Amino acid sequence: MGGMGKTTLAQIVYSDKDVREHFNLITWVCVSEEFEPCRVTKTILDAVTSSTTNIEDLNQLQLQLKDTSKIEDLNQLQLQLKEKLNGKKFLFVLDDVWNKNYNDWEILSNPFKYGAQGSRIIVTTRDDEVASVMRAFATHHVKKLPEQDCWSLFARHAFHDANSSAQLELQELGQKIVKKCQGLPLAIKTIGGLLRFKVDVREWEKVLCSELWELSNHETNNILPALRLSYRYLPSYLRPCFAYCSIFPKDHAFKKGQLILLWMAEGFLHATENRTMEQIGDDYFGTLLSRSFFQRSSEDESRFVMHDLINDLANFVSGEFTFRLEVDHDRSHKISDKTRHFSYVRSHVLIETYSRFGALDEFKLLRTFIALESSRMSRFQFLSKKVPRDLLPMLRTLRVLSLSHYSNLTELPASIGKLKHLRYLDVSYTRLTRLPDCLCKLCNLQTLNLSGCENLIALPRDMEKLIGLRHLDITGTVIKEMPENLGKLKCLQTLTKFIISQRSGCCIGELGNLANLWGTLSILELQNVKSPIVALAANLRDKKNLEELTLEWNATAKTSGSERTILESLQPHTNLKSLTIQYYRGENFPNWIANHSFSKITSLHLKNCEYCRSLPPVWQLPSLQTLSIIGFDGIITVGPEFYGTGSSSPFEALKVLRFENMLNWEKWCPFCVENEGAAFPHLGELYIINCPKLTGSLPVHLPSLAKIVISECYQLVAERLLSSNSCLQELEICDCSSLLSLPTGGLPSTLKQLVFRNCRKFELAAHLDHSFLEELRLYCCDSLEYFPLDVIPNVKRIRIEECRNFKSLAVLEQSEHDLVALSSIEIVDCPKFGSFPEGGLRAPNLTWCFLVGGCLRSLPDKMHTLLSSLTVLVILNCQEIESFPEGGLPSSLKELVIRNCEKLAANRMGWGLQNCSSLARFGFEGKSENVVSFPEASLLPASLTILFISGFPNLKSLDKNGIQYLTSLDWLIINACPKLKSVSEEGLPPSISLLFITNCPLLNKQWQKRKGKEWRKIAHVPYKLVDGDIMD
Repeated sequence: MGGMGKTTLAQIVYSDKDVREHFNLITWVCVSEEFEPCRVTKTILDAVTSSTTNIEDLNQLQLQLKDTSKIEDLNQLQLQLKEKLNGKKFLFVLDDVWNKNYNDWEILSNPFKYGAQGSRIIVTTRDDEVASVMRAFATHHVKKLPEQDCWSLFARHAFHDANSSAQLELQELGQKIVKKCQGLPLAIKTIGGLLRFKVDVREWEKVLCSELWELSNHETNNILPALRLSYRYLPSYLRPCFAYCSIFPKDHAFKKGQLILLWMAEGFLHATENRTMEQIGDDYFGTLLSRSFFQRSSEDESRFVMHDLINDLANFVSGEFTFRLEVDHDRSHKISDKTRHFSYVRSHVLIETYSRFGALDEFKLLRTFIALESSRMSRFQFLSKKVPRDLLPMLRTLRVLSLSHYSNLTELPASIGKLKHLRYLDVSYTRLTRLPDCLCKLCNLQTLNLSGCENLIALPRDMEKLIGLRHLDITGTVIKEMPENLGKLKCLQTLTKFIISQRSGCCIGELGNLANLWGTLSILELQNVKSPIVALAANLRDKKNLEELTLEWNATAKTSGSERTILESLQPHTNLKSLTIQYYRGENFPNWIANHSFSKITSLHLKNCEYCRSLPPVWQLPSLQTLSIIGFDGIITVGPEFYGTGSSSPFEALKVLRFENMLNWEKWCPFCVENEGAAFPHLGELYIINCPKLTGSLPVHLPSLAKIVISECYQLVAERLLSSNSCLQELEICDCSSLLSLPTGGLPSTLKQLVFRNCRKFELAAHLDHSFLEELRLYCCDSLEYFPLDVIPNVKRIRIEECRNFKSLAVLEQSEHDLVALSSIEIVDCPKFGSFPEGGLRAPNLTWCFLVGGCLRSLPDKMHTLLSSLTVLVILNCQEIESFPEGGLPSSLKELVIRNCEKLAANRMGWGLQNCSSLARFGFEGKSENVVSFPEASLLPASLTILFISGFPNLKSLDKNGIQYLTSLDWLIINACPKLKSVSEEGLPPSISLLFITNCPLLNKQWQKRKGKEWRKIAHVPYKLVDGDIMD
């Protein structure tokens, strides 16, 4: 049964501090009714990698082997997940599982077997059969709440002081209502939240006696009576706000601020004399949250979700007014003439064809058109140009339009100016370069989101005509100048960036007219402010809703001598939480910087203030958690003035401290006080970068320090800090040319990750114990010739890069132990690297091998037996490798990329890949002139699902005998083959769903007319993307 509290119980376990510290990886997956192994695997993989693939260009799409955007390719996703889980202790929560198919569970759980012993999976489900199918070793049946607990829960939600005895006249009615909730926590919380706002006994009696309690499941569409009642008794102004949330699919995590702006655009919010629409929306959201219609996401605390049963309720009450297009859309569910709000879940193949929206041109009264985004978005997504060009101009009544994250959206059509009712426009993270001037005709526009538009160079000149504009987000754009007279936009509340110029109408005084600014504001080009009086006109001190402020001068501007007084005049309100000052050229700071009255500041970044001779009294900021001091050439000593007086434990809240580019800094005096106090009691990360004159040692007593990065500090002694630290997990030392070895006594046993970069005399001492290390990365360590793997027997990941004298990986002769922990090895651009251990690399759990450059003539011996788990092999620029080792590649291999390996390419008929029955993804790139037709017959196995070909100057066609054999091929990607004019005589295999072609001009020319012999060969492919153009 839903609403029993299964998810809540799992959340308590998931959020427990001890639990989170016990596991290496921990993630939450909302499964719901669609238990699809690909989708669930991808969600887990995205979570454990902390981000989705961030693809900047085509080459990354084609060769980024950890791309998780291809959701249909289950094999690829699972091998990547296997690599991530290998040897790690994980906790996964699979929430709300319905599927009882044993085979689906077997497929999904395959990568889980590679986790460390002690890994756990928690599954919440309404069905005992699911637990049986998943072979649960322990099952906990969440029972209905006992009567006393029901009452306690109800009282906590229904009474303001959580003390029902203060409301004796309502207690008897409340207990009867609670009994009708049948022990279901969700029902109790929701009905309690409803009654919390009702103090009249008659209102409680109405709820108790409602006929909804008596309706059957069929009559209520299986929606709990308590939920129906909670909606019925919502104030009339809240009902449309809640119903509107049916645009979100189940488990969709949404942002509070974004939803409020959508409500505002739809006309659900109305300002009062003393409160703005945004403040009203914030109240509405808080009410729905307090009544349990919304809850915080378990995966991302900045987002919110609806319980599945609440989502069902939203869909029920919105009826036909809302239509949501799912990825696997049930065609029996059709859009209605009544539909006003349309949203869609983005296609898994990252391409939206026009045909997907074909029916919309008949429904011209839509008010909402939203491409739903998720908390993890790939930047490589495509939308048919016909959608903005042909479809949107027909939807003249649109109030909300969101087309974010489409990388081929480079311009908006002029017809956008005809959407007179448009109030919300989100084209963030697209590749727009300019906006059409007609955009300024949208006098009703309230929100314009351009964040992440990295190619956007200018705003329309007549922006002042957008008199209703309230939110303008231009974060991450490259706009160099503001349009004139933005100060006329009196309603503006969000303006993330303002660039000052000397042109009339673009001075800092424009900000003074924007009295309602809040959130984040960056003020750039401050050298164009000529006097303190002019600076005062910005009136920052009265902008009490600003939370993050950046004040920045131009990096190349000359000093004027008035910087200090100008900065004095830019004092903000004390509600500020984050402050950044960059390229300030005064010799000292005005008194308001770091004044104790700014008690809410948690983040302070002072950058490139090269003339400053002293630091501001940052110790006075009691809430400071992150402090960066960068580019202070005038600082020689950091001493008592840094710690201040009157505290035995300064910087008590500080978690991250960064000193960088302090070219004349010589001494860091330790903090000392008679009563054994200590500075930085909670400091977790310390960065000291490019401080070449800093001598002596670092502070020793840092009890919480987990990460240290030291770079270009040639005279610094860190040995005492390293040997005394008991929490250190990550250590990175860079450009310390005099470093010969690690501290005499070795490293802390807590250390997991060790990175050395440009330490040219460094050697890893073989006599010290390094068994605790899990990851080692060495860059430009020229003294390294041989690397003994025995020194770090439990290492999981190794990367050695640009070590110009490095020749070989080695093991001690007497060692017969396998490197059972090793899962990833990368050797990059080491010109003398030529060999692996004699007899092969004994790493049975190695899944990832990445080799670039060097003089390597052969891969490890006996790969097919010793590397039995290898799933990804990348070989780039290895010009001396002629063939694969005797016995071939491991049968476990699923991804293989060969780039610019001319000798290996010339001998390709001897690869023996037919034995690689698991191979699913193959990339082949080079400049070989003898590659005229590819792939030859029997060269590639039939298991292949993705084929990438790039760079061959003489490739003229795909070999019909080779390509037709690939009966499982799903994606075909071809790049930079200028002579390619045919995809093969017999066309492409019918299995192909995506054809991705770039920089093949002869092919493109033949396909542009959408007809002819060559076009017929590809007409059956559902998704065709040619030079960024969707051919639909």
